[in-house]
Amino acid sequence: MRQLIAFAIIALCALSALAEENIATLRGHAPLTQEGEPPQIAKPMKDDVKKHRNYPMQPPVIPHNIQGYQVDLKVNKCLSCHARKRAEDAQAPMISVTHYMDRDGNFLADVSPRRYFCNQCHVSQTDARPLVENQFKDIDQILQDSGK
Repeated sequence: MRQLIAFAIIALCALSALAEENIATLRGHAPLTQEGEPPQIAKPMKDDVKKHRNYPMQPPVIPHNIQGYQVDLKVNKCLSCHARKRAEDAQAPMISVTHYMDRDGNFLADVSPRRYFCNQCHVSQTDARPLVENQFKDIDQILQDSGK
């Protein structure tokens, strides 16, 4: 117990020492007590080109602007193009058949309520710079780098 208390005190001292220095964070150099300068809002990609998925079952990103799309209990704008019944007319990819399944794997006539709110998994692709450096490699790249 004494060791835990000592560790906590040391950790708090280290954190307070760091907090006093002007450390750059995602907030920039603005102190916590002040509002920082907000970054510019990233522009949505509008090329309608399907993006590469980095791992199996990754939800695809949305390759078009969805600003102003209504998705709530009464209306889902996404389904006006991507629903099974409308995809052909809209020339849009149909949402996955998994979105028409209930928890037990039974197929439904309409989109499952647990898959109705698209933005829980799908996001718009923007021209935003990454907030942190990312060195992610998908399995194909790892195998290629290892010579297999």
